[in-house]
Amino acid sequence: MFNKGDKVSVLDEAMNGVVLSVKDKQVTIETEDGFVMTFFVNELLKINDSSNLMDSIRRINVDEISKEKEIPKPRSFVKERKDKHEISAPEFDLHIEKLVPNKRGMSNYDILTLQTETAKRHIEFAIRNRIPKIVFIHGVGEGILKAELDFLFGRYDNIAFQEGNYQKYGQGATEVFIKQSTK
Repeated sequence: MFNKGDKVSVLDEAMNGVVLSVKDKQVTIETEDGFVMTFFVNELLKINDSSNLMDSIRRINVDEISKEKEIPKPRSFVKERKDKHEISAPEFDLHIEKLVPNKRGMSNYDILTLQTETAKRHIEFAIRNRIPKIVFIHGVGEGILKAELDFLFGRYDNIAFQEGNYQKYGQGATEVFIKQSTK
């Protein structure tokens, strides 16, 4: 499509130049300012020797350009594999912004107390209702809330806990497993 010596214009930049080389789908050009740059074929537009750029633009098939500028399909992400029988665990976000509409006027102690009381309420609800696993999202921060949660979880005999799935939550979550006693 492009040959050495062709005059080209860059579609998304106010830049023109001359083709120096073509390799696969990449075209190396020298800009009018003397810079050597490489672009993909679909980023360039061949222009005629005519000094009037508008004449050459009028001759271009608009459908062809829109096809070349089509948005690529989004990259697919690796999803977490689940067992067929696994039920997703309830997640509780303990960030203060999720717990109260306005934290103004609350001290750090008040915030931490509210967060730990909320976690305790959810744990006791899960124990009463025989929910096997819950996840607390606490964020990374300085680790004060995480330390408080670890202390809280340690007070229960029938609870095991570990850091949450890193792929899903990063380092800011804790998974709590409630051991079911047969009654």
